[in-house]
Order: sequence, then structure tokens, then C-alpha cells
Amino acid sequence: MAITPPKYGSERQVFIPEGLTQILASHVPNVGVRGTEKWLFVGPVNGLPPAQNTVGGWWRKTAKSAGVEGVKLHDLRHFYASGLIAAGCDVVTVQRALGHAKATTTLDTYSHLWPTAEDRTRAAAGDLLEEALRIPADSLRTDAVQSAGSPP
Repeated sequence: MAITPPKYGSERQVFIPEGLTQILASHVPNVGVRGTEKWLFVGPVNGLPPAQNTVGGWWRKTAKSAGVEGVKLHDLRHFYASGLIAAGCDVVTVQRALGHAKATTTLDTYSHLWPTAEDRTRAAAGDLLEEALRIPADSLRTDAVQSAGSPP
């Protein structure tokens, strides 16, 4: 087995949350790193990273033991992309996170997940309506004090 770069030259920097950094940091002293290249995760061959089929096999075994059916490993990629979009990430950010060479690839797959202009207009109008109908707390307190002190 040979180590090869990702397809289409899609090497990228992956930004991970602090919690995952802590999990990986605990992996090193608890599990260690292996091989001459000090890999975090290794497969069954010569201390090299696991092959794609090996990882897929691990996923299927884990999903089966957890009683999860119909979820493929690649579905996690779609879950990640949809989560980034739901959090408000723009198309270029999602494109880079997924390693797509072109933003059109990202849009062809995920454009239906971004809010439309109509969605944003509807949300903005709802926010305006909510703000306009909100009764300030100070006016309620002032009205109550004035009502209590006014003659019958």
C-alpha cells in the first residue's frame, strides 16, 4: 500500500473545534502514534494509515453493533456540510472544508440547504413584526404605577 494525496489535489487545512483537539490530544498518550511517520490512526498493514475500505469496514461494523441501519460513512460528510450551512457558513467556506475544487460543485450538491432570498425576507419581516409588537417592560411598570396612584 502506498500513501497518496487526496484525489484532485484537494489537500486542505481542516479547522476543528477545541473539543476534538482535546480528544485527539488524549489519544496520543493513551493510544500513541505509530509507524515512522507517527500516524494517529493506523490500519492493519505496516503501521500505515488505514485504507478506505478498512475504514468503511470499521464503520459498517460499528453501525451494525449500534443498531444503526442505512447510514453510510459518506453520509457523515453530508451531515458535516449541512451543519456548516445551518450554522451560516458561506459557500466558499463549505467548499474549502469539503475540498471541492469549485464552488459550483458545492452549490450543485448543497444549494437547496442555503436560505433563499425569500426565506431571509420572511425572517426579517418576522423580526420587524416581533419588535414592533413588543411592549417595553418600562411602559408596563409605569402604567401600573400610574394606575395605582390615580384616583378612582
